[in-house]
Amino acid sequence: MNKRYDIGVNEVEFFLDSANLEEITQAWNMGVIAGLTTNPTLVAKEGKDFHTLLHTITGIVDGPISAEVIALDHEGMLGEARVLAGINPNIVVKIPMTEAGLRTVKVLAEEGIKTNVTLVFTPVQALLAARAGAAYVSPFLGRLDDIGENGLKVVEEICDIFVVHDIETKVIAASIRNPYHVLEAAKLGSHYATIPFSVLRQLFKHPLTEAGIQRFLDDWKKLEA
Repeated sequence: MNKRYDIGVNEVEFFLDSANLEEITQAWNMGVIAGLTTNPTLVAKEGKDFHTLLHTITGIVDGPISAEVIALDHEGMLGEARVLAGINPNIVVKIPMTEAGLRTVKVLAEEGIKTNVTLVFTPVQALLAARAGAAYVSPFLGRLDDIGENGLKVVEEICDIFVVHDIETKVIAASIRNPYHVLEAAKLGSHYATIPFSVLRQLFKHPLTEAGIQRFLDDWKKLEA
């Protein structure tokens, strides 16, 4: 059996990739997401104070909530991370995959603050993040596909390396573009897939499901006639 399937009791779960309160509420009420990821682009679209928005989100989602720092220097990231982590115990601080970022991850890990290293594009970057103490790494498979590389292959290699070396850091398949990405990331052993709301809704749909429901309704109407 391929080693990537020997991950143990871990099962793939879904995060919603959004900062929109309506989307977050709907997705959480569906009962299918385990947490949330955000980024500066998603937050900026909402036009709301970041910390206020996070406070509101923590009242909706009872699971890991990734919130990203804006600073790029070590001291700046460290200061922002501590503030974000203080908002709620469920906050996971997103740190960019840079030298200063990994230095920050190391300090935060020593302080018991969970981190999600973002903008990961190679297995070696993921391995470095894990060794620095990241709780999660987020390979951006969709963005790799956009430039003609194989994003799923990178996810596969990261999962294989983590299994071989018994690394506890969790893999979040990020930059998901479609249901196919979700399916393949799950098959390859990714612990999580973080999904835009539009893609999450696509996962529910299949033409045969819709046709079957319609047939049941039509047959029921005949019974009532």
